[in-house]
Amino acid sequence: MPPRIPQQSAATSGPKHAGIEAGLGAELAPVVSGARRRALRDGDRQIDTAHLLHSLLECDPEVRAVFDGGPQLARLLGYLVQRSIGYGLRWQSAVENSGGGPAVTGGSWSPVAADALRGAYERAVLRGDERARGLDLLAALVADPRSRAVEVLGRAGVELPRMTGRVESGREERVGGGDAG
Repeated sequence: MPPRIPQQSAATSGPKHAGIEAGLGAELAPVVSGARRRALRDGDRQIDTAHLLHSLLECDPEVRAVFDGGPQLARLLGYLVQRSIGYGLRWQSAVENSGGGPAVTGGSWSPVAADALRGAYERAVLRGDERARGLDLLAALVADPRSRAVEVLGRAGVELPRMTGRVESGREERVGGGDAG
């Protein structure tokens, strides 16, 4: 019988999270939900940027297209899976915090992940959109060089400047191409 996934507590779904998640588009709802489930299932104290990255890669084909095809994406997903099955145990007792704010425990967003969610929304606003998309979140995840997402990408051999350039190209195509999506 497969293990039961713990239910989300009221503490992780209350109003303090609604503000952080309010600017995310409908396409990011499954990403947020998946990151939350992954953190709960793994027994992590917080939902961090690596949880968001993993869920984003699973849910968003535009984000997957940013990476150098099959081998790089497979290596990245392989590393994320290793982390979720135990490689990341050294992270469970630590809090992802870039020093920018207080650490919050109990299944809530790490400060760096919360900043990334806000950053994704800010990118959308600069683009003239009311809701963030997957590429906005990916760019925001790598904005803090001390984030776990950046560490995971680096260990998987992803060249961040090249990836960021592709994210920006995709963003420009969406803006200039009249995407109705």
